[in-house]
Amino acid sequence: MHPPIEVAAGLVFHSGKLLITQRRPGDHLGGLWEFPGGKREADESFEECLRRELREELAIEVSTGEMIDELIHAYPEKTVRLKFYRCELLHGSPRPLGCHAFVWVTRDQLDDYAFPAADLRLLDKLRTSQDLWAAG
Repeated sequence: MHPPIEVAAGLVFHSGKLLITQRRPGDHLGGLWEFPGGKREADESFEECLRRELREELAIEVSTGEMIDELIHAYPEKTVRLKFYRCELLHGSPRPLGCHAFVWVTRDQLDDYAFPAADLRLLDKLRTSQDLWAAG
């Protein structure tokens, strides 16, 4: 197994919907949808990484809340350590600066989008837990 790449991802809820982004076609897992975020730099916490990545990728400012899930997933070519945090949108409207596209979805719409294998456990949690959606 490769040493894991540390990634922070955000569950940004707003008006009962969740923000998801589409990976650029030429990127690893291109075309799939995911929870926005990115790779952690050596000198930053996961929460700092997440706020930076959402600024860079979507031009939004968020506050990071509780960690919802943490997992390690091995793809054939790389291993990722993912931490998913609940986020609150503070400022800005998303713009696809570092992703191919974005969309706000309801719980019922999650099945309409293809996600990477690493996100499947979290998707199950999102489909079955009304509490996760309540504060959004």
